[in-house]
Amino acid sequence: MSEIRLPLLGENFPEMKVQTTHGVMELPKAFAGKWFVLFSHPADFTPVCTTEFVAFQKRYSKFKALNCELIGLSVDQVFSHIKWEEWIREKLGVEIEFPIIADTGDVAKKLGLIHPGKGTNTVRAVFVVDPESKIRVILYYPQELGRNIDEILRIVEAIQLSDKNNVAMPANWPNNELIGDKVIIPPPKDVKAAKERFERAKSGEFECFDWWLCYKKL
Repeated sequence: MSEIRLPLLGENFPEMKVQTTHGVMELPKAFAGKWFVLFSHPADFTPVCTTEFVAFQKRYSKFKALNCELIGLSVDQVFSHIKWEEWIREKLGVEIEFPIIADTGDVAKKLGLIHPGKGTNTVRAVFVVDPESKIRVILYYPQELGRNIDEILRIVEAIQLSDKNNVAMPANWPNNELIGDKVIIPPPKDVKAAKERFERAKSGEFECFDWWLCYKKL
């Protein structure tokens, strides 16, 4: 019997067939060529989870603009998901448009989503997966803390820009305290390149605090 362990950053998202509010889906195949964010919640009809789903839906168009889909998950039956969606629509005026996985517990175990000491409830986890099905970010939150959905949106945008431009993103990007919305150039890997840094900076190609900390505007 093979050992079940948590997936790691850079690994492929594990293949699985799941029942969702949009029918049976095969992950990650269903999102081939797209980014996707899989996020788990402890349970349907709970206060914090309801606020999160509304927040995700309010930003769904922004995720889609980044070629990124959303898919939720909890250890609840699909009937519960459907009824909860109806409640959110009728009481809060928000139509949930993305699918929600009705997990029997298998997916939660495979992704490490069961909260210690909390029965079968899942933690508030987030998996950001790229178009090659590689896991790029994993976030875990306790049940008591609702997620900042704008931060998850920022993560997707930042990683895409990093991949496209071979740069790194500073803290709090695009509102970094030192360089604002500029991005960091990877540090040189040899002495020659390090010595060339300031010469290149003089040409206006980028700016530097020192040879190992240079940045530019995209």
